[in-house]
Amino acid sequence: MSDNQLRLVWIYPDLLSTYGDQGNALVVERRARQRGLDVARLDVRSDQPIPTSGDIYLIGGGEDRPQRLAAERLRRDGHLYQAVQNGAIVFSVCAGYQILGHEFVNDLGQREPGLGLLDVVSVRGEGERCVGDVLADIDSRLGLPPLTGFENHQGVTHLGPTARPLAQVRIGKGNGTGDGTEGAYNDTVFGTYMHGPVLARNPQIADLLLKLALDVNALPPIDDRWYEALRNERIAAAQQPA
Repeated sequence: MSDNQLRLVWIYPDLLSTYGDQGNALVVERRARQRGLDVARLDVRSDQPIPTSGDIYLIGGGEDRPQRLAAERLRRDGHLYQAVQNGAIVFSVCAGYQILGHEFVNDLGQREPGLGLLDVVSVRGEGERCVGDVLADIDSRLGLPPLTGFENHQGVTHLGPTARPLAQVRIGKGNGTGDGTEGAYNDTVFGTYMHGPVLARNPQIADLLLKLALDVNALPPIDDRWYEALRNERIAAAQQPA
């Protein structure tokens, strides 16, 4: 941050905003402003260069062809990798999550190189599509309450040795590998299959991104009654018998 201004970058809303994940940018922006922070939000379309001076970068989900186009343009651009090297925080969802890994399977059925910002590899699942509400326990090192979200993906994501599972599922498929993992993260880069938007359903994750960007251990409290009502409703729905 500079001059107490948080720089929030939403990447490729024209390609990767199919499932309402742009709501994540709204949540981070609002929760920062509620703490008195000046927020400069930049929505970067796929024909524009990614700035390297952002504090938090958000990437959403999308369909297979837009995902391939986004990966191609992000590789050519190279600025997101540079931003992470500069200490930026990245939070990605679904297609964006796969793009941050080493590779995924594109709409042509070919292996598509990712950005290598997360030590994961994604393949096309052969079983039923992973669809439905998810309830999962977030890695205890992050100190966050259970994760609630909605998954809708055919992908299966395998974690390498330097990637930590973001959560362990109680309900749902998560990464689709059968080992109960959901999402992945390292020190500054996070990925998940959860929609919802996931930060509206899990505002504590948005606060974690803010704390990492600000390099602080705590944030001033704000009124979370609306968020908690939504969380409780979706957690209860996930626990209802099928």
